[in-house]
Amino acid sequence: MNKSADIALTLPDGSVRTYPGPVTGSTLASDIGPGLAKAAIVIMVNGEQWDLSRAIEQNSDVAIITNRDDDALEILRHDAAHILAEAVQELFPEVQVTIGPAIDNGFYYDFARPTPFTTDDLVIIEQRMVEIIERDEDIIRSEMDRDAAVKFFQDMGEAYKAELIAAIPEGQAITLYRQGDFIDLCRGPHLPSTGRLGKDCFKLMKVAGAYWRGDSNNEMLQRIYGTAWRTKKELKAYLTRLEEAEKRDHRKLGIQMKLFHFQEEAAGMPFWHPNGWTIYQQIETYMRRKQKQYGYQEINTPQMVDRVLWEKSGHADKFNEHMFTVESDNRTYALKPMNCPCHVQVFNRGIVSYRDLPLRLAEFGSCHRYEPSGALHGLMRVRSFVQDDAHIFCSEDQITDECITFCKMLLEVYKDFGFEDVKVKFSDRPEIRAGNDDVWDKAEAALIAAVNSSGLDYSLNPGEGAFYGPKLEFVLTDAIGRDWQCGTFQVDYVLPERLDAHYIGTDNDKHRPVMLHRAILGSFERFIGILIEEHAGRFPMWLAPTQVVVTGITSEQDDYVRSVYEQLTTQGLRAEMDLRSEKINYKVREHSHAKTPAIFVVGAREEKENTVTVRRLGSKQQQTLDLTDAISNLTLESLAPDQR
Repeated sequence: MNKSADIALTLPDGSVRTYPGPVTGSTLASDIGPGLAKAAIVIMVNGEQWDLSRAIEQNSDVAIITNRDDDALEILRHDAAHILAEAVQELFPEVQVTIGPAIDNGFYYDFARPTPFTTDDLVIIEQRMVEIIERDEDIIRSEMDRDAAVKFFQDMGEAYKAELIAAIPEGQAITLYRQGDFIDLCRGPHLPSTGRLGKDCFKLMKVAGAYWRGDSNNEMLQRIYGTAWRTKKELKAYLTRLEEAEKRDHRKLGIQMKLFHFQEEAAGMPFWHPNGWTIYQQIETYMRRKQKQYGYQEINTPQMVDRVLWEKSGHADKFNEHMFTVESDNRTYALKPMNCPCHVQVFNRGIVSYRDLPLRLAEFGSCHRYEPSGALHGLMRVRSFVQDDAHIFCSEDQITDECITFCKMLLEVYKDFGFEDVKVKFSDRPEIRAGNDDVWDKAEAALIAAVNSSGLDYSLNPGEGAFYGPKLEFVLTDAIGRDWQCGTFQVDYVLPERLDAHYIGTDNDKHRPVMLHRAILGSFERFIGILIEEHAGRFPMWLAPTQVVVTGITSEQDDYVRSVYEQLTTQGLRAEMDLRSEKINYKVREHSHAKTPAIFVVGAREEKENTVTVRRLGSKQQQTLDLTDAISNLTLESLAPDQR
């Protein structure tokens, strides 16, 4: 073959392998070594994942992906979805397949079947999936003309697949994958064969309803969810995390601990009970102190504002379907979905000088957003919520210092709540946005410079910025390894322009301020839900609704119980007394079940010696202390971290 036809493949280590013509990833892996050939699942060609069987026809940068790589998870899960669909059609030939992607932690496939799938069906389907894996069927890629593919699936009775293909532009090649007698529309790539998915590395989880193509006007399909991992050990660890998450479910603990409830008459809007509202108030009081320490001025703005303001700000276009509106006095009002435009109104009242900048305005702002009923999830996804929202109006040369100061404040707050593992993501311009590219270039450059100056490591989150500016997202990790995005910091040149905000500069002319949007907790409701699950309901002393319960062994100690209780409340502790004529073990067990951090038990001896026996939640040990010392210890422990 002519030397000029040679194909050079450059590996990640810089080495180059040359072939006299087209070569597959399988051949390359085999040439490198038998171990890699066995472990390889797909090949990366110039940044794009390809099947190992696909021929590489030109010089390329390549990398072999094995089961050990993080990229393998999505591929394994996608294959699991195809194996699920094959198993379902073998067991239930009347079923039509629709779509089945990989998702976070697993996969799903939507099926059209008039008869509902049952839990027993999942067991049978899972068994058939194991059989398909044991068959080790080759997974074969092919291409077909669009119109031919439409007819092919129509002839098979797969109307949903035919509809999907018909929506693809004419002239575009359609990629199909076959394994055994099952064939599916798919971009790929896939494993070389079904046997490469471990038969003990996946599990079917549940059945749910799903509208065809996500449109409630379309037919309701049945969605089977599953999870798949690289190893049996990873699967077991994931299932253990799920079990732990179930124990920590804030919705169950919220009822058990009498914190809050939801009801149909106010869907997505929590009813706070005394215990839950106590936690809420402790958090708000803490945040109020912290914001004052960092130079914020607290304000309060209306919950309902004429729609005209939202149109000026651009929020009406962006959030229209999520806004609750009210007609009154021939005007249309909207319950505010966020606080930003209202804060600009406060800034705009009166003449602001450059000497007043940075001006930091904070609000515990009550917001409302319409979330579809199917998306509501306890405190984590609600329609009524309060944000620890603030906006900093500053000049361009103040952005970096404000970002550094905010990051310091945020990390202190998270640490006080028990979160020290915090990730930072930089989110740049979204596809749909306000402002021209010059404004976005300036805003992104300013935010990058600011976060670099703060010394924080960050990852890129392309296209996920707010519609008016780039942002930093702060993601905390809880006790069982789950990530929660809470805090944000956004640089905004757009809203001050739209709402005509200005200050008087050193030259006595008008200048536009930069508007920095920031939140630390985000939604109070969601953050409390996170805290409940982080602590499994066992709140630290300073947050616990009831910090200590005093109870006697017999009714003869009732007077002493009352005396101890009064001394506790005098010190500002949130205490209760239990004078019921129940056995002491029953009372201790009940208060432990309610997650009370401390129980003071008193009997005849404690009354005589002016002591208490202290039982702590989660400990089998107990300690008898002088009453004054016990109250002093508890008083110190009950202080918020920033007050100690």
